[in-house]
Amino acid sequence: MICLDSSNGRPQTPEPETDDRQLTGRREVIDHVCSIIRSRASQAVFLMAGPGIGKSSVTDAVSEEMSTEMTILRIHGSSSLAKVPYGVLAPYTADLPPEEADSPVAVLRAVWTYFQELKAGKDVPLLLVVDDAHHLDEATANMVVDMMSAGWARVLASGRPRPGLPQALNQLWYDGQAERIDLRPLNGDQVTEVVEHTLHGTVPASTVQSLWSASGGNPLLLNCLLGDAVEAGILAKRNGIWLLLGLLPADGPRLSDVVIKDLLRRTTEEQDALRLIALAEPVHRSLIEDVCGGAVVRSLLDHQMVRESTGRHTELRIWHPILGESMRHQVSVSRSLQLRQKLDNYLDTRTAGAEGRLRMVEWSLECGLEVPDPELLDAALLAVTMFNNSGARLMAGHVRAPELQAHAQSITARALFNEGKYREAATLLDGCWLELAGEPEAPHILMLRASAHLALGKSTGLLRAESRHQLADAGKEVAASWQDRIHHLLEMADAGDHEGIRTLIASTGEAMAGAAEQGETVLQRARADPSTATVAEATHAVAHALLAQTLVSAGQAHQAHTAALGAAPSLPALQDGLYFFNEFVLTRLVSASLAAGNWEAAEHELANYPTEVNEGAATFGGGIQVLRGLGFLRQGQLERAYRILLPAVEALRVNDPLQQFRFGSSLAFYAAARLGDGAQAQRLEQDLIAARHASGPGCELLAEGYAAAAAEYLDRKGSGLAKLRELAASPPVAAQPGTSMECLILCSDLGDRSVIEELASLADAVEGRWAAGWHQVAQAWATGDADVLMETAAGLEEAGLINLAREAYAQAGAIWDAAGERRRARQAVAHREKCDQELGERFRESPFIASVPSVHLTRRERDIVELAVQGLSDREIAQQLMVSVRTVEGHLYRSYVKLGVRRRDELALALPKK
Repeated sequence: MICLDSSNGRPQTPEPETDDRQLTGRREVIDHVCSIIRSRASQAVFLMAGPGIGKSSVTDAVSEEMSTEMTILRIHGSSSLAKVPYGVLAPYTADLPPEEADSPVAVLRAVWTYFQELKAGKDVPLLLVVDDAHHLDEATANMVVDMMSAGWARVLASGRPRPGLPQALNQLWYDGQAERIDLRPLNGDQVTEVVEHTLHGTVPASTVQSLWSASGGNPLLLNCLLGDAVEAGILAKRNGIWLLLGLLPADGPRLSDVVIKDLLRRTTEEQDALRLIALAEPVHRSLIEDVCGGAVVRSLLDHQMVRESTGRHTELRIWHPILGESMRHQVSVSRSLQLRQKLDNYLDTRTAGAEGRLRMVEWSLECGLEVPDPELLDAALLAVTMFNNSGARLMAGHVRAPELQAHAQSITARALFNEGKYREAATLLDGCWLELAGEPEAPHILMLRASAHLALGKSTGLLRAESRHQLADAGKEVAASWQDRIHHLLEMADAGDHEGIRTLIASTGEAMAGAAEQGETVLQRARADPSTATVAEATHAVAHALLAQTLVSAGQAHQAHTAALGAAPSLPALQDGLYFFNEFVLTRLVSASLAAGNWEAAEHELANYPTEVNEGAATFGGGIQVLRGLGFLRQGQLERAYRILLPAVEALRVNDPLQQFRFGSSLAFYAAARLGDGAQAQRLEQDLIAARHASGPGCELLAEGYAAAAAEYLDRKGSGLAKLRELAASPPVAAQPGTSMECLILCSDLGDRSVIEELASLADAVEGRWAAGWHQVAQAWATGDADVLMETAAGLEEAGLINLAREAYAQAGAIWDAAGERRRARQAVAHREKCDQELGERFRESPFIASVPSVHLTRRERDIVELAVQGLSDREIAQQLMVSVRTVEGHLYRSYVKLGVRRRDELALALPKK
């Protein structure tokens, strides 16, 4: 699987950006190269790519495919022979006398003689395949050009963009006689397809993202990481879902083998430089040049072994971070200490950035050197916020000063929290939160402690009561303490008391204003008490986020969104602390957007969230995906929701910092039941029974509603619907119009039309376009007039509420069908099917999607199988999906194996019946 750019035009610069053609997939690249060679459109094809991208595998495949049409002669470039004239041609010039070994005519004659013997009298053209052409000496490069110019051979050469091809070969391209193809790293979709195909199962987006980020889309590194992670048990299959249970292993045998081979290709000086950069990265370029020499650094840059970043100082890193980590694992302690001593005279940690200082502390500990306690704490805090949990625990464990033990304990607790070890984290935080009450990080520790206890199932009321008791025992003022204020906010949010939260926010604002009138600013107070400024910012952020949470349940989505945005100004001051205030606010902000029906805004907020591209994906990825799944459910896109929710639930089983496992399980249970996946639905129902503690932010009642609806879809005995009606009428739900409306929507989806008038009335009182759309649908339903329903549906469709338009079209069709107006009924059905198509929801007309979780077909396999069932030929499928016929054939063959069929006409029979 390779991205390809190709061009055969005259370049304007030595490194042109070519985008005349873009192909994806290894087979497509091979076919394209073969077509160029067969058509003789160019005398030469140059495949250019960095190490590990797959150029060698492409040249091997092209050679194999063209071997029946051409005679293949291969030359292998070598860095050790790059300065030896004709050195790479030794296998073909072995019989030459020494005095003729460097004669161009003699060498050419020897190669031609070998070629004639290889042809064995067959009149077929020669294809000269040159591997690692960037290592060719100039004499050999000139000879290759002469052979091509004389019409003796066509050339397929592979090389790296840096240092690039020899001038003689480059000139061919400049003159338009060769076509250059740049192979690019895999993109996200391609990595997903490779991973799903390799693992034969469902892989969460966070797992794919981690693999893509670590490998940089490099196919070689991706395959190494996959193999090593599975073998080490870090990438494990749980309930059909492949989960990443920790950091990708940098010391696995496959990856280590790649690193060792790369090192062996380098000179001794380059090896030392690479180890130094790996151990110290990011490290100033000037420092490595002082120690190892400028020529060594330039060589490593040219061969894409290291990369440089520009800024205030030019810094060097190993090209792929995972390779740097692997290289560090392979340096012995004694050698590491020797290299550190070699570098010490040049080091100045004061000019290093935060990441550089962190690496220096880690390196010191690895070598057994002493590190001052303050430096250990600073590095441990940075490590834990970067989700380097083992490193953070190591550094915090080396802190010796008694007065700093509580600080080290809090950092260790966050590392444990990152790993989902909430009980251990809560125990550590219980022991240090009061001792650190006067420190700037105190609000972070308090919120982290609360989250750990809530994840264990403790109620906010009990947490507040216990904390008040502990404050009193410590001789601290309880009623007016900021700790009690934050605990009170959590308790009010749990009760849905948005008015109480508003009052507390107003009183806090008045107190701040009063202090300002007296000339006492927050900054002045902070000088006397270091924790004051952080406390004010933390209280402000928590209060506004929790107000947003309660307003969502109250049906005031627009006000909730405004409240969540109100927390944003406080977030910069809370960055880089122990608690995840960004995630705390983000989940409430997205929930408000979803409640209002602003799907695009919610996706934008989630897409900009950084854990999609860093190590935090394993910690927060499950919770983020649950919100995505909820959005798709509300839009009526059950299939997409299900694909997201199943992996999300498994991720939350490992890590649930936002307490969303029960809510996510209820949503997945609902989607599974609606899609007819009974086995998964029953398993998810058991998860709900086992997970007795509350769901995440304001979601417990909603989780009960989705679970009741799912149970009804599962058995259709009426008990689930009765429970849902009872829940909708209960005082706690009645006090939350937003939750109440959603329960009535679930009743309506189950076919209970008795709730229509109540739904119309309630939706009218709830903010947002989602509620407004349901108000229109319910009102149109209540009229029983098909024309009104069709008009309403058209308006909803135009407004982007496609699933609501579908419901209105379906009801109009049913009314006309009952009245015997078949033509108009067919028109309504056609509109409904158009909505289904736009939503991508084929499950309503096809049993196929419901079978996906059990057969574990990849996305591409699913698309191809469905088109095959519709009767399309392999070529028609290839044209529609813009892939090669061989790709279609390969996917169909693998699908036959998975579905247990032998030929195409058995596919439909292998799918469950409605």
